Amino acid sequence: MMRRLAGAVLAAAAVAGVWPAGAPSRAQVPVPDLVLVNGRILTVDSRDTIAEAVAIAGGRLVAVGTTADIRARAGSATQVIDLGGRAVTPGLIDTHVHFTEVDQLFNVDLSDPAITKMDDVLARVAAAVAKTKPGEWIRGRGWDEGKLAERRHITAADLDKVAPNNPVWLTNTTGHYGVGNTYAMKIAELRKGTPDPPAGTIVHEADGDPNGVLLESAQNLITRHIPPMTREQQKAGIAKIVEDFNAEGMTGAKDPGISELKWELYNELLKEGRLTVRVFALWAGPRKLEDAAAVQARVNANPRPPQSLGDGLLFSGGVKMYMDGSGGARTAWMHEDWNRNLSDVDAGNVGYPATPPDQYRTMATGFHNAGVHVSTHAIGDRAIDWVVDTYAQALAAKPTKGLRHGIIHANTPSDHAVDVMARLQREHDAGYPEASGGFMWWLGDNYAGNFGPRRNLRMKPFATWVKKGVRWGGGSDFGVTPFPARYGLWASVARETLNGTYGRTPFGMDEAVDVRTALRSYTIWAAHTIFLDDRVGSIEVGKDADLAVWDRDPYTVPTAALKDMKAELTLVRGKVVHRGPAFPDAARGR
Repeated sequence: MMRRLAGAVLAAAAVAGVWPAGAPSRAQVPVPDLVLVNGRILTVDSRDTIAEAVAIAGGRLVAVGTTADIRARAGSATQVIDLGGRAVTPGLIDTHVHFTEVDQLFNVDLSDPAITKMDDVLARVAAAVAKTKPGEWIRGRGWDEGKLAERRHITAADLDKVAPNNPVWLTNTTGHYGVGNTYAMKIAELRKGTPDPPAGTIVHEADGDPNGVLLESAQNLITRHIPPMTREQQKAGIAKIVEDFNAEGMTGAKDPGISELKWELYNELLKEGRLTVRVFALWAGPRKLEDAAAVQARVNANPRPPQSLGDGLLFSGGVKMYMDGSGGARTAWMHEDWNRNLSDVDAGNVGYPATPPDQYRTMATGFHNAGVHVSTHAIGDRAIDWVVDTYAQALAAKPTKGLRHGIIHANTPSDHAVDVMARLQREHDAGYPEASGGFMWWLGDNYAGNFGPRRNLRMKPFATWVKKGVRWGGGSDFGVTPFPARYGLWASVARETLNGTYGRTPFGMDEAVDVRTALRSYTIWAAHTIFLDDRVGSIEVGKDADLAVWDRDPYTVPTAALKDMKAELTLVRGKVVHRGPAFPDAARGR
C-alpha cells in the first residue's frame, strides 16, 4: 500500500514538474533505459491525468511528465521513441479468458462472422471431412444459432448430410452446449430413453429421439469419447494467444478453470521466457463435496496471491466454481421463466443450478475459510443472488479483507445483488464482477431474444454499478467472444448487437458508461481483481512499465472507432513484446 501511495505522489509530481519533499531528487532517479515522448499518456491514475511522456528504467516507470522533462533525463544509452502524438494506455487486462487458441489452431472454426446460414456451417464441416480419414473425429467450435438465418440449433440430421462416416462434435460459442452427429451419438450409446445427467439436458425431437444437441453436463456424454489434444498442441495454443494478446495491447489475463497440465505448460513457457502476458490462473473447482479436498490440495501446493512465480508473471490465483449455466442455452438459473424470440415465454424453464446450491455454499465457504480466492460463474439473477449471499455469509462468519472473491459474468443482477456487491467491496474487498461487455455484441442477438425486454434493460448494468460504487473487471470469456479488449471497451459504451435482430440496442443505453470508465475496467480495476494493482493497471512512478501505444486516442475518437483500435507497440515490464510497422526501430525484448 505504501508503495502504491508513493507511486501516486511521484506521478503527480512528475506531471507537475515538481518533486515533493522526501521523494527522490532528479539526480537520484536512475538514467532511463527507454523513454517515450511526444504522446498522450492516459495514466488512469486517481485523477485520470494525461501526460506527454514517460521514462523507464529496470522495467519500471521512473518518471511521468512533459516531453521536455523526460527528454532531459535521457542518457547517451537511452532509447528514445517518439510517439508522434499517439495515445498510450496501461496494458489492457482480460479478467475472464480461457487462455488458449488450441481450438482455433486445430479445430473447425465456426466463429467467423461470414457464417450466416446453416449451409455455411455444413460447408466448413465438409471441408474438414475431406481432409480426415473415415472414423476419425471432426471437432469444431464457435457456432451460434443467433447468427444463423434459420435461427435454430444445428442438429445431428444436419451434420449427417456431410459427415456420415466420421463422428462430429461442434461446441457452441458459449461452451455450454454443443451438437453431435448420429455417428457420435452411437459411440456414446446415446438413444431414446437415455436419462438426463445431473445439471444437464439431452434435447429431443418430437418423437423422443435425441437430436444431437446436449446442454451443460450432458455434453460429457459425447465429449468424454473424443481424444484430447496432445501436450504439444495445447502448448502451441497458449503460446499463440500470448503473442496475439500482446499484438492487441494486452498484458494480463485471468484464466478460469485450469488443469494440472495447463499449469505445467504455463511454468514451461515462463522458464523459456515466452510468457509475456501476466496470467492469474484459477484451478477448476469442484462440483461435488467429495472433490473439494483434491482442489484444495492443488491450491496448497503453490504460492498464493500476492505471491507469484516469475516476479508477477504467473499466479496460482484460487478456484473457479459454477453456480449455473448459459444465457444462450437458457440454462442459467433465473427467478422467472426464460423468454424466447424476445416476447415469447419459455414456460416452466427457469434454468437450473450447475452445482447443488447447498453444496456450493459449503464448498465456497470452505475455500474462503482456508484463505483462498474464489470466483464463481453466475449468469442468472437467482444464481447471482445465491453467490453474493454465500460470500456475505462466509465473510460475516470469518471476516477476511482482501480475498477479492469474484462473480463471473453477473449478467442481470438484482437490486439486492448490486447492493451486496457494493457492501462487500467496501467492507471486505470482495464481490467483484468479472463482466464481459462484449456479450452484448457477440452474443447479443441470441441473448436479447432469451432474456426478454424487461431483463434486457438490466444486462451488464455498468452505470448502476458506478452509481452504487461497484467496481468490476472487464473480460472477454474467449473463446465465447473474441478476446481483443477493444471490443469490450466499445461494447461497454455502445451496447450494440452484432446483427441487430431485435434492434441495434435492445439492451438500452441507460446502463452505458463513458470510455474513461470502460478503460478503468480493463486496466486499474481489472488489475485489482488479479492482485496486481500495486504494480500495473495505471501509469504511475514506481509501477511496472506494462504499456500499450495506440493508433488513436480512445478518449477523443467517436465511439464507433473504439472497436477498430490498433496497438502499435506493447511493452511488458519495459520490454517491447509487440512492435507494429509504425515503430520499426523499437527493439523487441529490450
